[in-house]
Amino acid sequence: MDLISLYYFSELAKDLHMTRTANRLFISQQTLSNHIQRLEDYYGTKLFHRKPALSLTTAGEFVLGFADVVNKEQVNLKDILSDISQQERGILRFGASNLRLNMCLPAILPQFSARYPNVDIRITDAVTARLEPLVLDGSLDFAVTLNGEEHPRLVSHQLMDDQVYLCMSDSLLQNCYGETAQALKENAIRGADVKDFAKLPFCIFNNRMGRQINQCFEAVNIVPRAYITSTYTQVGTTVCFQRLAACFISQMSLVSQQKEIPEDINIFPLNYKGQPLAQRLSLIRMKDRYLSHYSKFFLDLLFQYFSGVEQVHMERMV
Repeated sequence: MDLISLYYFSELAKDLHMTRTANRLFISQQTLSNHIQRLEDYYGTKLFHRKPALSLTTAGEFVLGFADVVNKEQVNLKDILSDISQQERGILRFGASNLRLNMCLPAILPQFSARYPNVDIRITDAVTARLEPLVLDGSLDFAVTLNGEEHPRLVSHQLMDDQVYLCMSDSLLQNCYGETAQALKENAIRGADVKDFAKLPFCIFNNRMGRQINQCFEAVNIVPRAYITSTYTQVGTTVCFQRLAACFISQMSLVSQQKEIPEDINIFPLNYKGQPLAQRLSLIRMKDRYLSHYSKFFLDLLFQYFSGVEQVHMERMV
């Protein structure tokens, strides 16, 4: 048995498709087939059913569990030996949503690359539902996730509570509430309740944050007046800044756009049942994964960055 055959076996077990796996690994189908045959000869049993479609045999399931452990320890060993030899070379694989990548990477990469210029950084842009499996199968070293469920094989570090804000232009508020607009603003600066702004047209999101916001409306038996519905919060921001509707924006989004926010936009922290509504951001990684010097430094920079974002106060009343 050799490690490369075991690695190819575990990769084929992910796709269960010879052509797709071979193309992904940049090898020929024949080469991949030879490595699988080599393993089957070594163990003296079939690891895959070939018909009607490629699938793992019972023996293959057991070998896959062993292969996952070996491949993970192989990565750990390479990181440990790199630290011992102080070569400071390696690969760092990090995942987060597009918004969070666009915010945190420009802030931390210059400092990281200045210290570890020979580390190859590989970035994955994905939502939380896709990121956790990629950390679990070793495709990512760590990822920033949203309100993630605890998993026995993962370590989760809280990064920040990403406060949700209700934003609207002063002209929109005046048009909908007239003389009472000023009193509404003064009350909302300490925390806004959606029932007080029910006359406004809203940007509605059919994503994870949108589901949280829907709970706010449902709790007070209000059906929001939808101006536009979208999966992308950036659409809501654009519509709000055009004074067409109110929208809900996370603190990270506001911080990233603070230079573009028009002067006549009110920004109020959103409350749910009397408490600030926030999305918890966490960094997840495998429990038993060895952390190299450069990985620890990258994590330190991430923690510092998110701590700084959390301390920015965005609420304002026009």
